[in-house]
Amino acid sequence: MQLFDRWVTLLLAALCDERRIGGFGQKGRLSSMDQTKGNPPRPTLQDVADATGVTLATASRALNGSYGVHPETRKRVMEAAAQLDYKANRFARGLVTGRSNAIGLIISDIRNSYFAEVARGAEDAAYKAGLDVLLCNSDVDSDKQMRYINSLIEKRVDGIIMNSVATLTKAEQDYIAASAIPVVLLTRAADCPLFSTACADNERGGRLIAECLLAHGHRTVVHLTGPRNHTNLAMRAKGFLDVFRQAGDADASLVHGLHTMEGGYQMARNIFRFHNKVTAIATANDAVAFGVIKAALEAGLRIPEDVSLAGFDDVELAALVHPPLTTIRQPKYEMGVAALEMVVKLITAKHRVPEHRVLGVELVERASISKPRPRR
Repeated sequence: MQLFDRWVTLLLAALCDERRIGGFGQKGRLSSMDQTKGNPPRPTLQDVADATGVTLATASRALNGSYGVHPETRKRVMEAAAQLDYKANRFARGLVTGRSNAIGLIISDIRNSYFAEVARGAEDAAYKAGLDVLLCNSDVDSDKQMRYINSLIEKRVDGIIMNSVATLTKAEQDYIAASAIPVVLLTRAADCPLFSTACADNERGGRLIAECLLAHGHRTVVHLTGPRNHTNLAMRAKGFLDVFRQAGDADASLVHGLHTMEGGYQMARNIFRFHNKVTAIATANDAVAFGVIKAALEAGLRIPEDVSLAGFDDVELAALVHPPLTTIRQPKYEMGVAALEMVVKLITAKHRVPEHRVLGVELVERASISKPRPRR
């Protein structure tokens, strides 16, 4: 054990003393970069140890908050580090501890305010845990998603939170699991037994929207959704259609397209052109609903007088559009926080057992839904 401690001490000294040539050269000499620029060498962990009269290992434990350091010694080391303006070499520390203190976050598109709120929740929780977040946008591209996964694995991140574009294949799941990096899938049901998941109750959200439309008297409706292999959107559509099928005297149709504002705009244009009996439209998310609003304006239709409209997510803009959008409120920020907490739990666990959290949703009824009226 003493030999191991000695090895760790020597490794810390070699890696953290940035005055050495190439990181392992003669002590006290400037690197070629420092000599060229005329900059003084940056203070090292050894400088902090020398200034306080402690060993390198003690200085390291004091700065890292580790056990076995007297409070007075820790105070002296912290003060010396502040006076010397010492900055820890996190790369060197990572080589010793095997930790990068970084979490990868893969989402579809940060420009979508839904993911912006999820990302903020994850980042705030990571900051409290002393972790950094590496943000990646997959752009709803499964190939790009796998490229980022490979990059994060190569960077030896401590965990990955991801909004999977599509159901991961068995080969992809096995490949990611083999990296031994904890993974939490966002907005996904527990259909990947190798990984933890965090999602809203999507099926219940779809049911709530359907019940709201039926309560207002709508019997001919359309649900605009995304790709067929998008699991959480499929669950929203299932909940929605199940309620209308149980109603018996209603006609509910499902239309697939891009789950973006442009996708909503294109799908709605076709509906307004060829299906004038539709009295209400429900959408897979608020972005699609915003596209419907644009198409309705171009077609000279009023919401909700000519067609009622409901979204899903309750992004900030939903309350600001005209008319304000009826939608399903997801706990977006809380989902990001939960996912980060789950990753941290997996990182520190001796035996990793996947965890699956389903967060509740609620209906937010605003002015975009009314009773059906005859078209002008």
